[in-house]
Amino acid sequence: MATAIVGIVVLIALGFAVKGVLKHWRGESSCCSGGAITPPPKKKLDGAIVDTKIVDIEGMTCGNCKIRVEQALDTIDGAAAEVNLHRNHAVVKMTREVSNEEIRQALAGSGYTITGIHAK
Repeated sequence: MATAIVGIVVLIALGFAVKGVLKHWRGESSCCSGGAITPPPKKKLDGAIVDTKIVDIEGMTCGNCKIRVEQALDTIDGAAAEVNLHRNHAVVKMTREVSNEEIRQALAGSGYTITGIHAK
């Protein structure tokens, strides 16, 4: 009886794993959908850096996630981001005051979750 219960638990876990992999391959997760993204040139800021913020982000799993988050944050006028996957955060340097709400809006709907924003 115990063997049957363990077998059922393993099959359920395997089902969830396969479901996650298929979602990832179809591009329905916040990640890369399997294909590699060519990184664009780094955004260069004109002017002096007036502020730097650390943005803690959940949901990044690979280099493509890194590129997507950087691209999203780089859409903010006067800001340039560099993501550190190992620390699950982005360092956002700014040539003007950028509100936390602007940062949140840049990643809204991306599938990534901002868990905190703080000064460097």
